[in-house]
Amino acid sequence: MGSLYATALNELAGVFEKIADADVDKALDMIAKAKRIVVFGGGRERLQIMGFAMRLYHMGLPVAVEGDMTTPPVGKGDLFMVTCGPGEISTALALMGVAKQAGATILFLTAQPKSRGAALADFVLAIPAQTMADDQGERKSSVLPMGSLFEGALFVLFEVMVLKLRDTLKIDPAVMRANHTNLE
Repeated sequence: MGSLYATALNELAGVFEKIADADVDKALDMIAKAKRIVVFGGGRERLQIMGFAMRLYHMGLPVAVEGDMTTPPVGKGDLFMVTCGPGEISTALALMGVAKQAGATILFLTAQPKSRGAALADFVLAIPAQTMADDQGERKSSVLPMGSLFEGALFVLFEVMVLKLRDTLKIDPAVMRANHTNLE
């Protein structure tokens, strides 16, 4: 394996050596107990959380992606799950304010647990990975550009969360396959 591949994989492994698995389990408990789940992320983080929403749908959970025309309103008993590695973007902050005012619970995934976005959340799942908030100068810690380490960590984290949630909710993998689209 080339050195850049090895370096990137080692950096990714380093993220998961530092992540608090008990916090991951708490986030999963929030997802499992939610009446319905709406997810949001910006940019490349949006791509990762959309993939996670797809897997939640495959498990039969009531999930929607914010911005889709079929997204239901959120309220009491619902979970608004937001990924924002740098800790704050104006769209995330605005949507979190709307969700909070409507009574939804907010789960916030970020590398900046002391950010304005984190302050609005009911629970913060910290993912200790470089984002665009710390990708320059002395703060730079990854060979990967900008927020790529955080985004890659989201992919792995979400896949592990799917496995844990599937086991917790006792969902047969055949059920997930049956919920996969046939329009491909």
